[in-house]
Amino acid sequence: MAHITKGANAPVPTAALRVAVCRQDVPGVPVIDASALLLDAAGKVRGDADLVFYNQPAHPSGAVRHTGTTQGGGQLAEWLELDLERVEPAVQRVVIAGSCDGGVFGQVPGLSVQALLPDGSVVAHYAVTDASSETAFVLGEFYRRNGAWKFRAVGQGYASGLAGLATDFGIAVDEPAPEPKDAVPPQDAVPPPHHAVPPQDAVPPHHPAPPGEPAPYSFGPEFPPYQQRGRGNGVVAVNAPLPPGPVLVEAWHHGDGYFGLHTLDRRNKEDELLFNTTLRDFRGRVLVHSPQDRPLRLRVEADEDWTVVVQPLSVVRRLGAGPLQGYGPEVVAHTGSAADLDVDFAGDENGEGYIGLKSQEARQLSDPDAYDLLVNDTDRLRQTVPLPDGPLLLLLEADGAWQLTARPLPVFDGAAAQQAGEWTGRGDTTVTLVNPAPGRPALLDYSFGNGRSSFADPRVTLLDEYDDEEPFLDAARHGVRGRTVVFRSGEPQVRLRLENTGDWRLHLLPIDEAPPLGRAGEGRGSAVLRYDGPPSLLTLARTTTDTESLETRTLQADGQLRISADSVGRRRPATGPLWVAEAGYCYVLVFAASAETGWRLEPGDPASVPVLDGGVQGQGYGVVRHTGPEAEVMIRHEPRGMLDLFVLWELDERLEPVRRLSTASGLQRVPSGFLQIRTSGKWSITLHG
Repeated sequence: MAHITKGANAPVPTAALRVAVCRQDVPGVPVIDASALLLDAAGKVRGDADLVFYNQPAHPSGAVRHTGTTQGGGQLAEWLELDLERVEPAVQRVVIAGSCDGGVFGQVPGLSVQALLPDGSVVAHYAVTDASSETAFVLGEFYRRNGAWKFRAVGQGYASGLAGLATDFGIAVDEPAPEPKDAVPPQDAVPPPHHAVPPQDAVPPHHPAPPGEPAPYSFGPEFPPYQQRGRGNGVVAVNAPLPPGPVLVEAWHHGDGYFGLHTLDRRNKEDELLFNTTLRDFRGRVLVHSPQDRPLRLRVEADEDWTVVVQPLSVVRRLGAGPLQGYGPEVVAHTGSAADLDVDFAGDENGEGYIGLKSQEARQLSDPDAYDLLVNDTDRLRQTVPLPDGPLLLLLEADGAWQLTARPLPVFDGAAAQQAGEWTGRGDTTVTLVNPAPGRPALLDYSFGNGRSSFADPRVTLLDEYDDEEPFLDAARHGVRGRTVVFRSGEPQVRLRLENTGDWRLHLLPIDEAPPLGRAGEGRGSAVLRYDGPPSLLTLARTTTDTESLETRTLQADGQLRISADSVGRRRPATGPLWVAEAGYCYVLVFAASAETGWRLEPGDPASVPVLDGGVQGQGYGVVRHTGPEAEVMIRHEPRGMLDLFVLWELDERLEPVRRLSTASGLQRVPSGFLQIRTSGKWSITLHG
């Protein structure tokens, strides 16, 4: 069983799979409805038929079906059937999602998704451990990669429910008409007692709270603040028109006791939880996305007197040159350049409590799910987190006192950096790198951030003079940071196209900085080593417990690149040829999908390879030697998955792969000399007759 964590992926066979969305069978737990969305290359459905759920249980292609619910063994499961071989070529991803009826996903125990073969064996399993107030969830996705299928654990929640999730993937959601205004009794307009008014030293709601100042950047249009007071439970109905986009909701609760605040949906039911606290004399601010087709309505649960104020974003506090202090939830503006943010949290009265900090760029304020999580912790803490260039908002949840201090980064001189071989930027672009030593290759350090889509890996391609693309870096194989070789044939310059790379950095280094590979070499992530010596075997061993992609290739002085060994996501060591041409040296490139994947490389004597003397067997990548004349052999292969082929290559005396001999089992003719096996399954080669 492939247990994977959030963000990780695992290969799955191109076969008929059964997919279960599971939870523990506990009374009172919200009902989970499972669904599948078939997406094209743009990440959108092609029509309503590409959504499969209980009310539309089969896709027209027959590739995806919703088959109902089963119960047993303390578990409830919603089942989908997915036949990957029948998925149309235009469909690049099949997203597995769930929606929650009568609650939120944080109330669902044992939430998980798993994919099974018809015989019941599990090929991928992902357990969700961080659900909270979401009412819809993208649990995982099946996606195409190099002609095969893989499963990724996504774990992305939506507070906006299934409608918000469906809208993101291109489904037009028909919402019911607004309820009549008199359908809800008006809020009691009797003024509260005098002591319900906030203390006299509190700042009036339409001004920013000290010691902050109004942010110079306009995060939204101005409008008159709306204020309502009450005692105990109540409903706040903002009858004044609000502009499009998010607004600031500020609340006071006087004295001890509980205070909770929810938004109300079209059906007048609780939707998003804004405040949930027992802090004494509570005061907090939160970002709220007001509906554009009906008034904003809020439900108050309180033990004492309260005040709720709806305000424009111009009143937010902002980070300045000095520390910014506060207590409880807050919204803070950052309009300066990139900075390191020192976060100090004193905790609640017991030195405990929760603190969470999210950042949301101004251009993404209309999407409540487009944020970066910077801090998510309990108890007292002191941390430093990076902030990108503003303008952006910091959304702070805190059960006690906090302090934020922004320390701007030194001013970056782009021209001087490029002169030193460093390029930085953000978003999709084309970069021309100039070779500092024409005629020779160079090392390239790279790092990529989060791109515009969480479902697409960062990718870099080489462009020729006709803008034809050649694969160069793909995060699914090379990771989001690491080292590789550029100018592989000594070109004076190369053009690179960067896609879905977010904030990126490229740094050129002399090829002489590649460390030598002696008797053995160890490291993590994608790396480059130099090997000086005769042709050799190369054993690749994983030193960590992950199952991410890990392989090695050799790069010769003339720019030729050949695969050496591939772990195929396993811990079993793999062996391949360390091909060395007449130049007497080569570079060994390690490709690792995760920067945390550990590895060990060990050259070995070619004379130590197994000799095909009657027969030889093994598993995974390997090298054998046939010492006799050309002969007929019987090849047997036990594939590890539907796409696991047995590929046999002939190697010359320098261990260079020169000819592919076979891609199948059965009787084959092999020459004298070295042979390379490329597969992940078990194999045997036996002299025939």
